[in-house]
Amino acid sequence: MVSKKLYLITGPTASGKTDLSIELAQKLGSPILSCDSRQIYKELKIGTAPPTSSQLKAVKHYFIHSHSIFNHYTAGKYEIEALTLMDELYREHDSLVMVGGSGLYAHAVCHGIDNFPSANLELRKELTQRVKEEGVESLRRELKLLDPVSYYQIDIANPQRILRAIEVTLSTGKKFSDYKNFRKKERPFTVESISVELERTVLYERINRRVDLMMEAGLLEEVKELYPHRHLTALKTVGYRELFDYLDGHFSLEEAVDLIKRNSRRYAKRQITWFKRY
Repeated sequence: MVSKKLYLITGPTASGKTDLSIELAQKLGSPILSCDSRQIYKELKIGTAPPTSSQLKAVKHYFIHSHSIFNHYTAGKYEIEALTLMDELYREHDSLVMVGGSGLYAHAVCHGIDNFPSANLELRKELTQRVKEEGVESLRRELKLLDPVSYYQIDIANPQRILRAIEVTLSTGKKFSDYKNFRKKERPFTVESISVELERTVLYERINRRVDLMMEAGLLEEVKELYPHRHLTALKTVGYRELFDYLDGHFSLEEAVDLIKRNSRRYAKRQITWFKRY
């Protein structure tokens, strides 16, 4: 296994990672493993911009529409499932291709992740309700009191990060930051990282166009079908939450689409920051 290689293709949303991964996989004779935390869900067929049917036929893909939004899933589970699958695939292939925009999933496979405790779903539900009733600023203040180290380290603009930090601290009695004693895990393969980059103006144009194409493909109808399950973590995703708000009467459809584009651009900026850090 020491001679085995993993080609990891990362980059922001709409940057062209999928096309590049297929081209490389065809040259290598390799299947593709997706490390996208939302394309993994079979119910999210449009809003996550998964590979097209022709792309899926061109190369064998794994972790595309393989799980359900109704089953709680984490980067830790992905690490275990992906490494188990890779062990099998390396029996037939010297090289594998992995592609996606979820930095935590990619990091889990290449280096491992912190051994955090399992999610406390009941407490998470309570904290989520607090965000709705009190706003995220209330949880920010609480995190600053409970764990100031985490407050200054994590992305406090991301409500899910704040919620998770408080959840771990309250459910275990141990500060979230105290779990950050992670050491890189050894892997029986080498990683060749490929980062896809575009000029920012070009990337934003591609993102805006992609959102328009999603709407034309029936994203609103998909969101309407998923509306009864909007409380699920998997659906707290750009493209879905804005249209949920539209259905709730908070925005016009035009405003919701503009918000999807804006939030997708912001997400792309966070992805770029993450991948540059690693």
